[in-house]
Amino acid sequence: MRVAGPVGFDLDLTLINSRPAIMAAWQAVAEELGVSIDLAEVDRRMGIKLEDEVAYWFAAPDHAGAADSYRRHYVSLAPTHTFLLPGAAEALAAVRDAGERALVVTAKHPVSVQPSLAAVGLEPDEVVAHVHGPEKAAVLARVGAAVYVGDTPADMGAGRDGGAVPVGVPTGSFSQAELTAAGAQVTLGSLTEFPAWYAGFRHDLPRESRPRDD
Repeated sequence: MRVAGPVGFDLDLTLINSRPAIMAAWQAVAEELGVSIDLAEVDRRMGIKLEDEVAYWFAAPDHAGAADSYRRHYVSLAPTHTFLLPGAAEALAAVRDAGERALVVTAKHPVSVQPSLAAVGLEPDEVVAHVHGPEKAAVLARVGAAVYVGDTPADMGAGRDGGAVPVGVPTGSFSQAELTAAGAQVTLGSLTEFPAWYAGFRHDLPRESRPRDD
């Protein structure tokens, strides 16, 4: 049975277009550390933790240094290379207007999350950072999330396993068909469709599960 509860959102390519900052940061890492990095391959894995992506390009002894290099470049690039995706601010507002909390649950490290949010003026009610896949599912279960919105197959699995309705948006590297195959109960063309969908979702909730106005 569906119940009311917070709504979780992934960050990269769900709420924000951080692809320009991510790609520029990886290019800077490649130049700084003298390693060839295929940005198209990075893009295909978008959404995983930085540490996991680093492992594709660097030997284990170099992982920490490469991650530090990336984050240093990313933080400097985020203010000018991060853009709000259409409908993102309205999606968070729709959740708050319904009396629920809008959370960001992301694989991004906290040091990279804050400049990204500041660049676009988003202020979620809570941020849980540096979690991916089953870790996201555990967070969603802990907070009792009703919905989780994301752009990757791993996000859809996290929503499902965390007891939330997985909602997919194809604003990242994956199509609506891929998100549906990964377990999305709903796919939207973009977050511009979220307020109307969420209003219908709320309308269909059992009355006893809706927040009281008093």
